Amino acid sequence: MPAPAVAQASPSTGTTYTIGELAREFDLTTRAIRFYEDCGLITPQRSGRNRVYTARDRTRLKLTLRGKRLGLTLAEVKELVDMYESPRDTQPQLKKFLVVLAAHRAQLEQQMADLQATLEEVRAHEKEARRLLSDGERRRSG
Repeated sequence: MPAPAVAQASPSTGTTYTIGELAREFDLTTRAIRFYEDCGLITPQRSGRNRVYTARDRTRLKLTLRGKRLGLTLAEVKELVDMYESPRDTQPQLKKFLVVLAAHRAQLEQQMADLQATLEEVRAHEKEARRLLSDGERRRSG
């Protein structure tokens, strides 16, 4: 398990993290974190050439990874995470989340049905191959 990030406290900006700290905490490459930045999922501040990530960025990264584990696209994750930032009314966010989850569930169920059909085909081919082998052995020994 990765070591937790060592956060820096600054009186003016609050808790901050380096790209390396977030990479270690979430078991990511720094390249992946920069990719999420390019997608607009996180927006670090700059201190010279260094990226400085806030607690907000860390939370957005955590939510992004959670969404990816659920199989959501980065566009879906971004939409949901952006909605997360306006907590006054969570109803729209929850409704959107349910729509996204329902669509994803339907896709997974279709994939499962496709896999079941493919498995049945494989089993049928295995059965036929065993029958042909058995018939061939009987002919050779008879």
